Amino acid sequence: HRRFDYRPKADPYCQARYTFCPTGSAIPLMKEEDVIEVYRLQAPVWEFKYGDLLGHLKIMHDAVGFKSSLTGKNYTMEWYELFQLGNCTFPHLRPGMDAPFWCNQGAACFYEGIDDAHWKANGTLILVTTISGTMFNEMAQWVKYDNETGIYYETWTVQASPDKKSTVWFDSYECSKFILRTYQKLADLGAVFKKIQTNYTSIILFSGEPIYLGNETSIFGPQGNKTLAAAIRDFYNPFKPHQSVREFFVDLFKIIDRVILNHQFYLFYNLEYWFLPMKSPYLKIIYEEIPLPVGSKASFGV
Repeated sequence: HRRFDYRPKADPYCQARYTFCPTGSAIPLMKEEDVIEVYRLQAPVWEFKYGDLLGHLKIMHDAVGFKSSLTGKNYTMEWYELFQLGNCTFPHLRPGMDAPFWCNQGAACFYEGIDDAHWKANGTLILVTTISGTMFNEMAQWVKYDNETGIYYETWTVQASPDKKSTVWFDSYECSKFILRTYQKLADLGAVFKKIQTNYTSIILFSGEPIYLGNETSIFGPQGNKTLAAAIRDFYNPFKPHQSVREFFVDLFKIIDRVILNHQFYLFYNLEYWFLPMKSPYLKIIYEEIPLPVGSKASFGV
């Protein structure tokens, strides 16, 4: 996933249905001698707004919690879409504009408190490691860098087959990937993680080798490829970016239908368009184990 020099200002056309990070705050500076508990948080995505419509699909949202021993304060940190999931997955087809218009950014959100009831009742709230205040402050610096340079949300993982060792053509970039990067950073700083099973959701498309098509200018610009431009617009036509999670999944099944009938998918990734020659089983939502990381530094005891 490409890193960018800075985060672009959001276009005023892109309106979120729910405010991004409404109670967010700056990450505090911890005292070096503080001992901070780190918690793994996971719950089904729709629980916040939609009941358990998609419970059986195991589509989970991940976050990380912290508790300071010195102050007794709790904090939650997560990464999610600025304009909701539909906007990160589907573009707007705007009148008078040839190119599909994307409202796609993801970012970290940090706030005081952990909603224990929410994470415990429907998912997971479990201690995974303990770190020093110094390590927390170093992680906070890394979060700032990660947040300023990794700006686009990517819903799909694209790989060659369901086989474990299969080629991954494109990797997703969403809430769980941020949590995995955070754990890895903590491990590199010396955190020692407990040996517990940790699972994450992926939405995977299966495709033969992707074909590079070009960027917005080369396809939709004045010297662009009119036929290809029309095919891409046609592909995205049935999908609505402004939608609830429930509507998003209705569109997801429309996609599956199109993909299976036509064996094709147009992917927009790092500001470039790719054609995916789709193949069976086309799309899978999996909930698989990814172990907690092992650090690269000498063990750090708290």
